[in-house]
Amino acid sequence: MAIHDDLNQFKRNNVWDLVPSNKDMNFIGTKWVFRNKLNEDGVIVKNKARLVAKGYNQQEGIDYDESYALVARLEAVRLLLAFACVYDFKSYQMDVKISFLNGFIDEELYVSQAPGFIDCKLPKHVYKLKKTLNGLKQVPR
Repeated sequence: MAIHDDLNQFKRNNVWDLVPSNKDMNFIGTKWVFRNKLNEDGVIVKNKARLVAKGYNQQEGIDYDESYALVARLEAVRLLLAFACVYDFKSYQMDVKISFLNGFIDEELYVSQAPGFIDCKLPKHVYKLKKTLNGLKQVPR
């Protein structure tokens, strides 16, 4: 169910289009990453699956121009919390499940079909990305 939920998110967000591949096309492989969510007692509560691109195969200058790393500086977090305390702001923490699927991509990138979910009518086709996919070097932009 976790895999189907992840694939449905791609459809809802219009992340890619299935296109025919050719010899000149440089495409990136994909793989499934599985994780079990545990409660405080160490009991499995939820199984999670995420389709990620094999971004370690990307070549600078061909697949991407710059890589990014979003890191919050500890000083900035402390400053934000200090302002929240002084001005009596309410602060919340939230987790965006599909945050990387909301970013548009400027480059023309292709990824292989998801392992185990290859279209039987179009097995030689690849996905052309419209939006970012976890694992790519340019995703955090």
